[in-house]
Amino acid sequence: MFIAIVDVSLKEEKISEFKTWITESNKMLSKFDGFISRRLLEGEDGSKRIMVEFENIELFRKMHQSPEHQNFHSELEVFMAKPPQRQFYHVVAE
Repeated sequence: MFIAIVDVSLKEEKISEFKTWITESNKMLSKFDGFISRRLLEGEDGSKRIMVEFENIELFRKMHQSPEHQNFHSELEVFMAKPPQRQFYHVVAE
């Protein structure tokens, strides 16, 4: 399994709208081969992260290069106070 953790800095006035957007855009992402889940996480300090799970990195990259992803990725700018920071992980034990 492949996991992307994306630290996001959201505009305060857009947080509620962003939560709705995550849920709606997940419907589009769920159509891609290998998609497992995408969730918005909130730390105890109020920080926000998106966790994306895919079967493997190849299917994640294929989705990431799709026109659909490009379209919804451009929508992200409305919500962000600064660019997201990404980290990638492979699950090596469960």
